[in-house]
Amino acid sequence: MADIQYYGTGRRKTSTARVYLRPGTGEILVNKKGFDQYFPNQALRMVIRQPLQLTETGSKFDILVNVAGGGPAGQAGAIRHGITRALMVFNSDLRPALKQAGLVTRDPRIKERKKYGQKGARKRFQFSKR
Repeated sequence: MADIQYYGTGRRKTSTARVYLRPGTGEILVNKKGFDQYFPNQALRMVIRQPLQLTETGSKFDILVNVAGGGPAGQAGAIRHGITRALMVFNSDLRPALKQAGLVTRDPRIKERKKYGQKGARKRFQFSKR
């Protein structure tokens, strides 16, 4: 029983999260640190717990996460996506509820590259007619 685990890969912006769900008591470890220690921001912790609250599986699993790249918000989104995918591996009947909440779709928004001859991705240098 101890060797059963469910895996999901989550991505958001430039972050990638590898999420392992194991039967347990609801403990979450992120990069070998405590969940509250790694994410001191309450809003990000809420974002990560969304799929667990929606499916009422928060206390059924211990969650082990390896996350790399990006900042805190991107990493939180990647972990949420990974948890969602792992829950669908655990029980495919959860998919409609997760899909309805918009958690299954990977958010495709990433930073637009800076273009040459410009100040940024969209911003231009000031135009002077004379």
